[in-house]
Amino acid sequence: MKVTRVKIAVAAVAALALGTTMLSPAQSATRSTVILHETNPITGLNCGMSATNSTTCAAVSYLQGAGFYYYNNKKEVVPNTVFGSYKIVKNTKTDFRVQYTVNPGRVWSDGVPITGVDLLLSHVLSSSAYSIAAGLGDPASKTAKPAFESLGYGGTYDDNVVGEPELSADQMKVTIRYKMPIANWDLQGPGPSPVHTMIQINDGDTKLGTVAEGNAAKAKFLAAFNAKDSTVLKALGKIWTNSYTITTVNSSTNPLLLVGNGGYIIDNAVAKTSVTLKKNAKYNSGPALQGDIDTVVFKFIGDGTAAAQALANGELDVYAGQATADGVAKLKAIKGVNVVGKEEVAYEHWDLHYDTVPGEDPYTGLFSVKDGAKSLALRRAFLLGIPRGEIMDKLIAPINGVTKPIQSTWLAPGSAAYDKLVASNGSSYFSQGTQEERNKRALGLVQKYYPNVLKNPLKVNVLVPGNNPRRAAEFALAKANLAKIGFDLVGDVRTDWPSLLGNSKYDVYFFAWVASAVTQKQSSENFITNGGNNILGYSNTTVDSIIGTLDVPMSTNALVNKYIQIERLTNADAVTIGVFIHPGILAVNENLKGIKPSPLSPQMVWNYWEWKY
Repeated sequence: MKVTRVKIAVAAVAALALGTTMLSPAQSATRSTVILHETNPITGLNCGMSATNSTTCAAVSYLQGAGFYYYNNKKEVVPNTVFGSYKIVKNTKTDFRVQYTVNPGRVWSDGVPITGVDLLLSHVLSSSAYSIAAGLGDPASKTAKPAFESLGYGGTYDDNVVGEPELSADQMKVTIRYKMPIANWDLQGPGPSPVHTMIQINDGDTKLGTVAEGNAAKAKFLAAFNAKDSTVLKALGKIWTNSYTITTVNSSTNPLLLVGNGGYIIDNAVAKTSVTLKKNAKYNSGPALQGDIDTVVFKFIGDGTAAAQALANGELDVYAGQATADGVAKLKAIKGVNVVGKEEVAYEHWDLHYDTVPGEDPYTGLFSVKDGAKSLALRRAFLLGIPRGEIMDKLIAPINGVTKPIQSTWLAPGSAAYDKLVASNGSSYFSQGTQEERNKRALGLVQKYYPNVLKNPLKVNVLVPGNNPRRAAEFALAKANLAKIGFDLVGDVRTDWPSLLGNSKYDVYFFAWVASAVTQKQSSENFITNGGNNILGYSNTTVDSIIGTLDVPMSTNALVNKYIQIERLTNADAVTIGVFIHPGILAVNENLKGIKPSPLSPQMVWNYWEWKY
């Protein structure tokens, strides 16, 4: 299932330290199975919730589903004309409408026809007004989660949609009205969901039904949607939120949970080990499959050495880890493997908990905004003490030679306006001087409130992504330097860390975000109050106001000035700091053709229909 809002996925990557003996891939040119390396295990099949929103989930979901567009490896939006079309049908200052048309004959993997009704769940998942009106709860509430836990709330769609989508008489067209022309309007529209399966699950079905039964279930969903039937919709909300959180798929799994319209459908999954997808015999929603690939396997291997050896042994077709400089050389030495460098937009960052995240226990830790000037001083001190230069020199520069940490969480180095942005965004507060000088400044901030902090250090609880050697090294470097200014970092190493982001027992998180789209609003969901990716409980009314203006199309210069304003405020509040853009590399079995990695999520699988041996 897809969320209409532009999503940002958590990047989970690993270091590589290769051993000695390397073998050549034992792959046959006639193979029909592709085995892909993923570092982080999947945490659920529904990527539209914070706990399961990961690059792994995004890749698996992409193979299972197709909608109105996709991104290519040049960050260009490509309309998926096989599935349908979309166009502006009204364009005034106060009435902006876009119509989405599903092509006749498109079907789900169970044979049930895809119609405009299948687009309506997107509205439920993305409209706070609808959620409230239907009695499903207020997505902005800090005390209670809505019936549908969705990352779709709080975005451009939510802020600008007017009323409910209009379904055509033949049920193949959906028209959405916005209160004004919006930027990136083509990326805000609905994605299809097999709503009939949710109804069938709610009715107690455990097997795929007939087409007639599917159509009847779809009609039942439409009736509930139109009537805002809270009883039915709340029941579906439980299914959406809870039923897809599985990581094991076998013969006992309800097949209704696995219905999709992509080229491949999940066949089985072994928790923390693998996900296997088989060709969808009824696939007709996207570009035709060009090769004879009938099976795609995601194999989860956290240890980079083991993953590289699996590639050499022919147990993987694609290695997708983050290698060391030495590791790259050894990958290149494997016979029958092509090593491909790739552009990345994933950026590593350290975040400080600010306030309570909706649905979580109250945050009362060291960095809580409720402590006013004291917590602000501590947040600034902590960010000053992260040894970004040392992290770059020891962990990143040996791979790509880059030694300067990033100074923005909105634009990447190399972007046309990056230099202008960082010159005025307040990032110099955390970068000026040597690390020793920054440590001295930081210690002064801490000792204002804790004079004896070096003898009695402040405990800081940090969520550490597990199964990741580079992150372990990064944490060790940070822990050593921050001890010099009175912070005692206590790491909780967890392989299920994506599901714990926002948990109030942690003061600090560090991981990476990777974009799934290119829009004016960029990182807004990370910082706007109650944003889908706001795991810190951060809230600043001025930031919210500025982000609200990003819905309107504007010039590059005007847009950059907005980013500058936002980053001045977030830097002043000291809630996050960027470290590096992830260096990217793939090692691919030379017999496998068509792998063209994209910097945007879902990265290496965006063009799976082109794969062939």
